[in-house]
Amino acid sequence: MRILSVALLLILTAVPALGQVSAIRAGFLVDPEAGTVLRDQVIVIERDAERGTSEILAVGPNAAIPAGAEVIDLSDHYVMPGLVDSHDHLGITYKADPEDWYYYFTVIMDSTPLRAIQSFSTGFQKLSSGFTIVRDLGNNGLYADTALRQAIEMGWVPGPTMINSGIIIGAFGGQFYETPEREDVVYPEYLNADTPDEIVKAIRRNIHYGAKVIKVCVDCQAYPYTVEQLKLFVSEAANAGQKVSGHVQTREGARRAIEAGLWSLDHDNALDPELHAMMAERDIFRAGTETPQGIPGRELSESRWERRKASLRDAWEKGVPLVFSTDADYFIPGLDRGELSIEFIKTWEEAGIPNADILRAMTVNGYRISETTETRGLLKPGLAGDVIALAANPLEDINALRDVRFVMKDGMVFKRDGIVMPMDFFHNGPAYGWRKR
Repeated sequence: MRILSVALLLILTAVPALGQVSAIRAGFLVDPEAGTVLRDQVIVIERDAERGTSEILAVGPNAAIPAGAEVIDLSDHYVMPGLVDSHDHLGITYKADPEDWYYYFTVIMDSTPLRAIQSFSTGFQKLSSGFTIVRDLGNNGLYADTALRQAIEMGWVPGPTMINSGIIIGAFGGQFYETPEREDVVYPEYLNADTPDEIVKAIRRNIHYGAKVIKVCVDCQAYPYTVEQLKLFVSEAANAGQKVSGHVQTREGARRAIEAGLWSLDHDNALDPELHAMMAERDIFRAGTETPQGIPGRELSESRWERRKASLRDAWEKGVPLVFSTDADYFIPGLDRGELSIEFIKTWEEAGIPNADILRAMTVNGYRISETTETRGLLKPGLAGDVIALAANPLEDINALRDVRFVMKDGMVFKRDGIVMPMDFFHNGPAYGWRKR
């Protein structure tokens, strides 16, 4: 009897019980890495409800469906991994008035708690449009970004996986032009850091308060950071295992950022063919935040629109690692922030970027810049179960991304048949644990 008991115990411990298992029948499985579509595939995903995590167990035409698994029929859909917005600001939505100082006015009027609530709403909208990862690069007040990331990771609310930067670090003044009487207004929107000691302290402060990437305003004032100062950013961030993304708006600032070895250059205004060649050689990501023509209130001159498209095309031709990035931190009547973000594919289309490469920028390169390739991204065994489904093939028509019919985040269905179904994501407590750093 004892032998049987021991044998049974060994069997039970050798074969761990499965958690919540879903099996997706994908009529068409889009592989953005290869740029191909496979017919009639099965994706088996296990979810750990106690930790809020998931793992893809199997993918293939003959993948075995475990007994008791929920079968999700997407046999008439194009199934693919989730999208990435590699530059956004979830915790700010510009006000329309006053016209010239809407940015300054917004950060003065909106408290950090209000912006945390805004960021939840914005993240919710982004997830509904298929963005399962967002790099949230500052302008969140006093760490509203960390608060939202922790709330998502604890299980309080649904939202995308967040790679957040905390407070943007910049030379004196940040991106503001405050008066001598109110120079304190720059904080907490920016951390002033001018000396080596101040730079190190600002980086460490952000990391201590939950930043997962460091954001530096390279050249937001008339006194841009030097190459040596930017190298200090890179080395100090690397000391904590993090990368540095650089806001650049001048050619010289961009050149210095490239020479210093920043992880990404954000915004396209200053980038030219010579800089693109340098970025390609050093494998530096280009997060160009390419606002398209036709966004109400964000109109571009015809010459600037043509330059934007030509610049993106040149970067693609030179082999610069391109990521899809929006910086869509403003309110447009009739569009939620997810829908607004998808509008940015227009720039890529009109620049002549092939659909397959647009899709790679929105997925594969997004996972790379977010440093999630070992944990989530592509639909492969061992990675997290972040899945979206479309009515049409995005490799044939990239505008298929405008109609996301299904979203699964970490093995839980967030959107089905085009309808958001979030209640399972809300809990009466931190379902996945109290403290997330």
